[in-house]
Amino acid sequence: MTGLGLYVVVFIVVMLLASAIRILREYERGVIFRLGRLIGVKGPGLILLIPIVDKMAKVGLRVVTMDVPPQDVITRDNVTVKVNAVVYFRVMDPARAIVEVEDFLYATSQIAQTTLRSVLGEAELDELLAERDKMNTKLQEIIDEETDPWGIKVSMVEIKHVDIPVEMQRAIARQAEAERERRAKVIHSEGELQAADKLSQAAKILAAEPISLQLRFLETLTKVGAENNSTVIFPVPIDLLRPFLGLGKGPGV
Repeated sequence: MTGLGLYVVVFIVVMLLASAIRILREYERGVIFRLGRLIGVKGPGLILLIPIVDKMAKVGLRVVTMDVPPQDVITRDNVTVKVNAVVYFRVMDPARAIVEVEDFLYATSQIAQTTLRSVLGEAELDELLAERDKMNTKLQEIIDEETDPWGIKVSMVEIKHVDIPVEMQRAIARQAEAERERRAKVIHSEGELQAADKLSQAAKILAAEPISLQLRFLETLTKVGAENNSTVIFPVPIDLLRPFLGLGKGPGV
């Protein structure tokens, strides 16, 4: 064998060995096919393959963060909004993720988009804004159920942003302002009611003790006299003047 032939043989052997050896990280698994048939999942660490006969598809097991692009959603009360979300999932069964679907990343993204439109389209705008946690849970359950045959576990779905039309934003602002005014009027009315109740109780107590009413009247006069007023006009109860009115009249009057 000539030197050139020896180099060719060595090169072929090295290439075969290189194609037969695979090293997988801790978070990676290799789905092995032998002559087109699935023989199992291997990894992590050193993997030996039969050159030409075996083929390996590498699958990552780490959590994937997938951004769902903004979707046009028409809510149940006929309001058009743009909603985007983020989906967190991971591969639990590498064999099914490769065998059951052509591209599990693309398929999961499409499922997330269609589910986002259908689920949010069944809710009203107020429900979408006020009960976002409920919407997130419902989306997570539906997407997880749809991707389960592919060996994928969806752990969380979060609605990121709800883009509302400007006209609807103004209407919501007016509604919020009206709600604040209503609460203020209710609080004011409750205060008036409590004050009236207390005044009614005080009137009943003063009516039971007439002397208390006179003392209250004199106390008010004292407070008025303490002010720097040039002229003070105040009513005098007739009961206070009645003893003096009888002094100027004789016995026969």
